Amino acid sequence: MTSMPGSGRIDCTRCYGCANAQFDITRREADSWRITANPLAWGNSNPEIIVLGFSKGPTQAGALARTRHDEIAYKGSRGNVGKILAHVGLLDASGATDLARAVDRLITDQHGRFHFGSLIRCTVERFDEKSQNWKGSGGGMLDKFVAAGFGKEVAANCVKEYLGSLPSKTKLIVMFGLGSKQNYVREANRLFKAARPGNWRWINEIAYTDGEVTVVHVEHFASQGALIPNWLGQKNHERAKFGVMAREAVTYAM
Repeated sequence: MTSMPGSGRIDCTRCYGCANAQFDITRREADSWRITANPLAWGNSNPEIIVLGFSKGPTQAGALARTRHDEIAYKGSRGNVGKILAHVGLLDASGATDLARAVDRLITDQHGRFHFGSLIRCTVERFDEKSQNWKGSGGGMLDKFVAAGFGKEVAANCVKEYLGSLPSKTKLIVMFGLGSKQNYVREANRLFKAARPGNWRWINEIAYTDGEVTVVHVEHFASQGALIPNWLGQKNHERAKFGVMAREAVTYAM
């Protein structure tokens, strides 16, 4: 049986052209983008559900090496992660007074339903000409990276390596991020089709399936302003339809 990486650091140098890489030090740059060799995983290696961010947030060389492993994933945003997972029916919020702590438990549970990671296992950053700094966040970053030549190569490597062949138990992949006008959803769909040839079809605007695994895109946990409340349906906003679609797709998959 194929398994996901176990909780901890992942030994992968596929994108770097070398046999060894220094964790959180070795980098590769191209076309104003760079990746840092720090692939990680959390949770169960034989999961029912895989939850993926896009990449780890901004880091400095050596920062992850000084942070306790189970504190890294979604650091500072676990409350939002909990709200999103609860909204689509994957976390029981009825008795949870602290959703962030509920997510803490899921991330540290190596025998539970969930595996956690990111679509791009290494850190992705883009060089900002205005500030002359590398940035790991910003508008349109998700869809722009997977649409760029370098980004396509890296993303294709990651999807093929970690999502091309899944445990038979895995039925659902939850992807944080929609992208500008759902561009990230469409680019990710292309990556899955290339890595897992099969009879892929759309369930709705933000979810697709090959009959074995269903991929559902949800609001990004680090989205700013009213995006998360709107997606959650807390306000009368058209973005709430994507939250409803995500819940329906999760129900279909499970």
